[in-house]
Amino acid sequence: MADSVDLYNTTYSNLELTALEQVRVETYGEDLGQSSWLTADELRRFIAWLDLTPDSHVLEVGSGSGGPALFVAKLTGARITGIDINEHAIAAGTRMAHDSGLEGRVQFQQVDASLPLPFPGGTFDAIICVDAIIHMPGRPNVLAEWHRVLKDGGLALFTDSTVVTGLLTKEEIATRGSIGYFLFAAPGEDERLLQEAGFEVERADDVTENAALVASRWCEARARHREALLRVEDDGTYEGLQRFLTIVGTVSAERRLSRFVFVARKPGAGSELARQ
Repeated sequence: MADSVDLYNTTYSNLELTALEQVRVETYGEDLGQSSWLTADELRRFIAWLDLTPDSHVLEVGSGSGGPALFVAKLTGARITGIDINEHAIAAGTRMAHDSGLEGRVQFQQVDASLPLPFPGGTFDAIICVDAIIHMPGRPNVLAEWHRVLKDGGLALFTDSTVVTGLLTKEEIATRGSIGYFLFAAPGEDERLLQEAGFEVERADDVTENAALVASRWCEARARHREALLRVEDDGTYEGLQRFLTIVGTVSAERRLSRFVFVARKPGAGSELARQ
């Protein structure tokens, strides 16, 4: 069994460390402060599917450091509310929003997104959740809450990076899940749960290639900056994260564990689903 490895506390509490910044640049090209399989180009593509305007209010679930939320706000003019369970992530996002002069348009709250959300029904025009839903227990309840807080006709976009599409060893599953709580899904399960929550599924696209590419680059970049990283990570954390990234790269490249992006709409008042 793989030992538990701390990725998020270390990353969010040392976000501005020069070595971590350099690792992100070498991994992603454009540094948004992210710690997922998301690149800026992929986020641009996701944003285009949501048709956001300056009048839109977006909920980002699992907002991490806040960098992607700020990127969305700058690109679209939309108002963003980011929620994350990690206190270091919320502090980093709030600081970045202030430093960017966007604190009036982008706000962050510490929220456990697996529990009922602290927002009235019909609050948001769109929901974005990138590579984070896998860490939330009770996916049917999570999706039901998204449906509740979306406006009629609103869109939810999320990525699931642990869809089982091939044979996996016990060791591979343990290492892939070593950085926290994980849910592994069978193909078609996300679509089924979305429909049960009342959504209409508009797209389900395979985006595994990004996970394979980012994991490989991330592992190699960390190896180049090993000495600097060991000033904030002990040997066990460093080696554990390297093993984690190696496994992600391997099972993603071989399409044994896949990453999909889903876009689903809450039916409007006049739609067939809303009348049922």
